[in-house]
Amino acid sequence: MRQLVRGELIKTVTTRTLLGFAVGGVAFAVLNVLVVTVASGTLDEVAEKEEALAGLPVLLLLWGLVGAAGEYRHRTAAPAALVGRRDRGVVLSARIAAYALTGLLLGTLTTLVSVGLALPLLSDQPGPGLTSGDVGAVVAGNLVAFVLSAVLGAALGALIRSPVLGVVVLLIVNFAVVPLLSDAWESGVNLTPFGAAGVLSRMTHHTTLSVVAAGWVLAAWTVAVTLVAVLVERRRDLA
Repeated sequence: MRQLVRGELIKTVTTRTLLGFAVGGVAFAVLNVLVVTVASGTLDEVAEKEEALAGLPVLLLLWGLVGAAGEYRHRTAAPAALVGRRDRGVVLSARIAAYALTGLLLGTLTTLVSVGLALPLLSDQPGPGLTSGDVGAVVAGNLVAFVLSAVLGAALGALIRSPVLGVVVLLIVNFAVVPLLSDAWESGVNLTPFGAAGVLSRMTHHTTLSVVAAGWVLAAWTVAVTLVAVLVERRRDLA
C-alpha cells in the first residue's frame, strides 16, 4: 500500500495543475485578508477577525475532483491498477490518500500566507485581539477542512469521471444553490459539506452549527462518499 500511495503522490505533485491550484490558493488568501482587514471597515469581534485567516475549502475540493477525474479522462487509471496488481478499490484508496497529503501541503501553504499577512493588519483593529489559542484553532480548522475537502473531491472525481462536468456542477452548487438555500434554511445548509466546510474554515460565523460539529459533519460526508467511490470502483470497468 505504501508503494501505491507513493506512486500516486508522485503523479499529483509532478503536474502543472498542482502549481496552478497553489498559486490560486495563495492569491485567494491574500485577497481574503485584504478584503476582510482593509475593505470591511472596523472589526471589533473575534469571529470577524478570524475570518481574515479563513481559507477556501472549495478550492481543494476542486483540486481533488479535477485530479482524480482526470485519471479517467486521460486513461491513466487502468494502467495504474494493472501495474500495481492490486484491487481497483485499493488503488483508488491510495490515490485518495495522495490527495489528502497534497491537500495538507496546499492548506499549509495558504494558511501560512493568511496568518503572516493578516496578523499585522489586525493589530490595529479595536476590540479583543486574536490570542495564540484563537489563531491555533483557526489554523487547525482550516487544515482539517482542506484535507477533508481534497479527499471528498477525489472521491467525487472517481464517481463522476468527468473534470468538466464535475467542476461545473460543483461551482453552480457552491456559488448559486447554497447561497440561495442559506437565506431560507441556514441550519440545513450547514449540514451540507459546503456549509460545514465554511463554518470549519471560519468563512462563515454566527451560525447554528459549532466549529466542532461542522468538523464532524464534513468528516461524515467525506467518509460516506469515499466508501461509495471505492465500492463503485470495484464493480465497474476502468476503461
